[in-house]
Amino acid sequence: MNFIPFDINCYNRLYEMFSYDFEPELINEICTIGQLSKFEENKILVDIGATITHLPLVISGSVKIMTEDKDGAELLLYYLELGDTCAVTLNCCTRASKSTVRAISETAAEVLFVPVIFMDEWMVKYKSWRNFILDSYNSRLNEMVSAIDNIVFNSLEERLGKYLRDKAWITKSAILNITHQEIANDLHSSRVVISRLMKKLEKSGLIAQSRHRVDFLEFMDK
Repeated sequence: MNFIPFDINCYNRLYEMFSYDFEPELINEICTIGQLSKFEENKILVDIGATITHLPLVISGSVKIMTEDKDGAELLLYYLELGDTCAVTLNCCTRASKSTVRAISETAAEVLFVPVIFMDEWMVKYKSWRNFILDSYNSRLNEMVSAIDNIVFNSLEERLGKYLRDKAWITKSAILNITHQEIANDLHSSRVVISRLMKKLEKSGLIAQSRHRVDFLEFMDK
């Protein structure tokens, strides 16, 4: 089928990322109706309680998905990277409900927002889109189950070690510019407890730390 891409730069970028997953016609439609937004680090993309009108598709950078309890304390669920979308947002799209999570840019990020009104049509029209959505549900579900297992079966010290390792992997840097309070917020803990455990990890040789900075030594050795 012959067609003219609406935005050739957008099309070329998406084709490079999704040519093995999406049909060229689908990539063209995404470029035609999608809205590309750029976010600096630590900016809110989608907030809890917001009406979901668009589906986020991460084009570059990384995004963390958080939830919070009735008192406003946050908990990190999982990260989104290049080519990912959010399963919880997908669920809100299909049910026309409000967001139950907060999406925050972990690094500088580019996100393509696709209007949800096209979701049902594409599920029927494009097998590749249907597979992408189902695979996204499965991947995010597995990550949430892993997060629950981590909370239930692992000690806070083990969770902290995994958190720092994941953060270094996501940001592709062994140098983490983060405070103890920010770590405590992500792990649904207190700054005092996190500070005590960070000192323990430092003594064990896993990390080195200074003001607003943590060096994850395991990655520095590689």
